[in-house]
Amino acid sequence: MASEGSAGRKSAGRKVVVVGAGIGGLTAGALLAHRGYNVMMLDQAIVPGGCASTFKRKGFTFDVGATQVAGLEPGGIHHRIFSELNIALPDATFCDPACAVYLPGETQPINVWRDPERWKAERQRQFPGSEPFWQLLADLFHRSWAFQMRDPVLPPRNIWDLWQLTKALRPATLLTVPHTFSTVGDALQGYGLNHDRRLKTFLDLQLKLYSQVDANETALLYAATALGVSQHPHGLFHLQGSMQVLSDRLVESLERDGGTLLMRHTVERIHTQDNRPTGVTVRNQKTGETWLEPADQVIANVTVQDLVRLLGENAPQGYGRRVEKLPPASGAFVIYLGVERSAIPENCPPHLQFLYDYDGPIGENNSLFVSVSHPGDGRSPDGQATIIASSFTDVKAWQQGDYDVMKQQYAEEAIARLGQFFKLNQDTVIYQEAATPQTFQRYTARDRGIVGGIGQRISTFGPFGFANRTPVDHLWLVGDSTHPGEGTAGVSYSALTVVRQIEAGTK
Repeated sequence: MASEGSAGRKSAGRKVVVVGAGIGGLTAGALLAHRGYNVMMLDQAIVPGGCASTFKRKGFTFDVGATQVAGLEPGGIHHRIFSELNIALPDATFCDPACAVYLPGETQPINVWRDPERWKAERQRQFPGSEPFWQLLADLFHRSWAFQMRDPVLPPRNIWDLWQLTKALRPATLLTVPHTFSTVGDALQGYGLNHDRRLKTFLDLQLKLYSQVDANETALLYAATALGVSQHPHGLFHLQGSMQVLSDRLVESLERDGGTLLMRHTVERIHTQDNRPTGVTVRNQKTGETWLEPADQVIANVTVQDLVRLLGENAPQGYGRRVEKLPPASGAFVIYLGVERSAIPENCPPHLQFLYDYDGPIGENNSLFVSVSHPGDGRSPDGQATIIASSFTDVKAWQQGDYDVMKQQYAEEAIARLGQFFKLNQDTVIYQEAATPQTFQRYTARDRGIVGGIGQRISTFGPFGFANRTPVDHLWLVGDSTHPGEGTAGVSYSALTVVRQIEAGTK
């Protein structure tokens, strides 16, 4: 049932179809329903949340992909959105350290502490002589974050977008402009740190999680934000229960305000006429029934590659060519373990990162990002725990190789690597499951199972990235193709931007 404040405002010209119930789509749909739009949301999966959803096995609850959240603090993006929707923020604890990073052959980690002074002391101890570089990142972060909090639209695609960008600018913002075309690698070279293997490797590991590329390729301004968000007054959070709580509360808000969510409904085509969407072809997975769902606006919470596919022959040619020219994106191999609590070392941080060989690639089981559940956090029975370990992998290899053999090999290698830190044996491992790029493709419908969004190189970050406003009028793109690497916070910001753009165009 629609709330009293929104029911009267639902009218012709305000029908919005949202394709994909990931966090970006759910956020956009919930906000629009709350503001009086007639929202129909469609997703081919069983449960909402996309790569931030969960699944249950033998009493264990596993987060599918995303395992930590930014933006719950006052003024953070989730805090802002949940406050507008009048729904409660989920219970959560700070991740402190945000990550414990183990470099090859080292038994003591580099701890990314939330306390800025503690983190400063840690990095000075770990990377002597690097403090001027870190101070540059801190300065760029504070200026860029203040700019971001004024809600600019990047990249701008019309006069309204440009006006929002202009209003967000301040003299301090302009001090970041000289660094627009610099990479992290450029900054390291400028400070004479490009030959510091430990520092460069640490940055490569952290940035691969956020920007999808290493320090030599990551845009410096993007890196400053990604690396700075884990410190006070911001921070990364571990949710009580599971990541699913974010989706559940957004669905609750959507339906409370009159929106509709249909799971296990696949959108097969976005139809356009005169460069505007007219509706989408929907297929009910249970019955096989198909129909055309009309729409005044369409929000695509999909990869940019999938958006081009859904438009088919109606995809703007220039847009399609740009997508085709994108460098290859990564997939993920993930191992999910349900274990006895005795397998977990005492005082184990919630998030760890391991690199096993300096000469090997970041990914392909040579590096693992690991999330460990807390006692009482709702992810496992008493006395037990979950371990989720992921590595980047080449999606093409999984399409061309012997799938079953590769999956078995990757799982065995991951278990062997994890066994160097955790006590894993037949007595402590209760449940084991693995996911590959094909798994993500099947359950999230992402192109080839790619994850994490578009690499944040100079040519594709911020002012040069893919806009929420597509070349097709009233067709919008949300998610990690427009705001990659910052997880649920980034895709939620992209959703808020689209909602503001739609509102500006319908007033």
